[in-house]
Amino acid sequence: MSSARGSRFLCFARGFPVIFVDQYGVLHDGRTPYPGAIDALRALKGSGARIVVLSNSGRSGEHNAARMERLGFPRDLYDHFVTSGDVAKSMLLGGALPVALGARTRCLTFSSSGAHDLADELGFTSVEDAAEADLLLIGGSQADRISLEDYATRIAPAAARGVVCLCTNPDKWMLTPGGVRPGAGAIAALYKRLGGKVIWIGKPHPEIYRHALKLTGSSDPGEALCVGDSVEHDIVGARNFGATAALVRTGILARSSEADLARECAAHGVVPDIVLRNLA
Repeated sequence: MSSARGSRFLCFARGFPVIFVDQYGVLHDGRTPYPGAIDALRALKGSGARIVVLSNSGRSGEHNAARMERLGFPRDLYDHFVTSGDVAKSMLLGGALPVALGARTRCLTFSSSGAHDLADELGFTSVEDAAEADLLLIGGSQADRISLEDYATRIAPAAARGVVCLCTNPDKWMLTPGGVRPGAGAIAALYKRLGGKVIWIGKPHPEIYRHALKLTGSSDPGEALCVGDSVEHDIVGARNFGATAALVRTGILARSSEADLARECAAHGVVPDIVLRNLA
C-alpha cells in the first residue's frame, strides 16, 4: 500500500484506460465539491481514460448527474454515470430478480428524500405499511433523523412474513451535515438480522461493476482503476472484481487514524493499491 498526492496519483491513474470514481466522499460531500476534485476529474478525463462515476445511489444516474452539475461538475468530465439504482432497474426489467413487475406488487420504499422513483418507474403500487408490502426497496436512509430502533419497528412485519428486500444502496455509512450516520445498507443489514431476505445491488457486489465496464467497451476488469472512500464497499468491490483499488481519505474516512485504517483493511482482508489524502 503506497501513499500519494496530486501529480503522483495522476501519473499512476494515466496507466488505466478505464477509471471508476465514486461520488459521495470522493468528489463531494453532498453539498460542496472537495477542493481540487473538479480539476482532478478534468485531468483524468483529459488523459484519454473512459471515466465512469460509479455510485451506490438508489436513484438514477441521470438524477445524480443533474445534481452533480448543480454542484459544479459539468457532464463532459465523465463518460457515464452509473448508480446501483440503474443496475437494479436493469435487473428487474430483465427478469434477473424474483420480483413481479406491475401494480399488483405493493412496494414499501425507504429513501433519503422520501421519494420512490424506482417503484413509480416500474409501476409498483407504493404503500407505507410493511404489513401490506410484497417488496421492500431500501435505496436511502434518514438515520440522521430516524433511529435504527424506529426502522426496526417499521420493517419487522415484512421480515416476519419473509418479504424480499432489494437494497439498492449497500453503503453502511453515509455523510450528513451532522457527521457520519447509518446508511441504507445498515437498514438492510438490520432487516436481515430480523430474518428478512436481502438482495444486495451495488458496490461491493459484482453486477454494478460488470454493468459499468460493459458501457466502456472493455471486457477486462484489469483495465479498470476504482477510486473510492470506503474500504468495505469500494476497495472490497474492486478487489473482488479484479480491478486496481485507490482509497481516498476523504468522506467516511476523513477523521480516521492510520491505525483505524489498518484495522478496517484487516477486518475486510484487503489492502488498496494506493492511498490518497484527497484527489487534489
